[in-house]
Amino acid sequence: METVVSSKVSISSLPHMKVPYFANIIKDEQGNLFAYKSTEKIDKIELKSNPESVAIFRIKYDIIEGLENIFKLLEVSLNENLKVLVIPTLISTNYTYFKENTSPELLESVLNFLLEKKISVKVGAQSFNEIPIEGLAQKSGLLDVCLKKGITPFDLSKAVFVKKEDLEISEEVLSADLVINLSMLKAEKVASTDNIFYVLKKENYSGLKYLQSEKEISEKLLKTLSNVITIGEADTVQRSNSTTTYLGLIFGGRNFLNVDAIFNKVIMARKLPEIIKDINVDSIAISGRSIMEVERDIEM
Repeated sequence: METVVSSKVSISSLPHMKVPYFANIIKDEQGNLFAYKSTEKIDKIELKSNPESVAIFRIKYDIIEGLENIFKLLEVSLNENLKVLVIPTLISTNYTYFKENTSPELLESVLNFLLEKKISVKVGAQSFNEIPIEGLAQKSGLLDVCLKKGITPFDLSKAVFVKKEDLEISEEVLSADLVINLSMLKAEKVASTDNIFYVLKKENYSGLKYLQSEKEISEKLLKTLSNVITIGEADTVQRSNSTTTYLGLIFGGRNFLNVDAIFNKVIMARKLPEIIKDINVDSIAISGRSIMEVERDIEM
């Protein structure tokens, strides 16, 4: 990808408060032109991968391109022999424009991305509230996406759970080569971390919360699960007042806590959840786009 035009901007605006920065017009390999903000003048874009980073990429034309770049940046190898379990965010019966569940568009793109590589894919979720997972799946539109792709999603709560110290984790999660945690990122929330709790048996999670903090539970899960990649959906995101705004980003990382922390840094969240307050975001490696290039106060 090469720069066609580059201009230095020295006057701030509401979406771009920090100056100076460079506004670039970039041409990709297909000849498409798009805008690209950078902290310094650039001649061409070279993406540097880091498997331990939080990857940030702007969705320009389609979600699959963003997914491809996220997996490259995190150095995740995908081959036909992989067994992949996809865990979408599925917590509400509200319509898709509320951006509470994984969007049908992202789930379909993820499934297309994996199935084109002839990878064995399963989709699983469970409900921690009084609404059955079947009802959540149907209302969200995610069930239709799965059936369209010939995949029958399953209820994680009906699977076998394996004891790992004081955690009871779904055997489907432990036996998968790769687990993709699809989080719908929301302002001042830890959506990626919240969604990974659904790999636990419901009764186990409820019991642990009486004795431990969610931070302690999440850190145990990080140590136990080395096969999880989080994909954070941040195309259109929910503000703290539950209205939505366009951000046009996708996030990825092996550490779901770091994904939540970096996302809240990017949107300039005013109130951080306790679970990520102590995370030093400056110590987290970033790949793809820098925070300064994409940050925006979405409450304004």
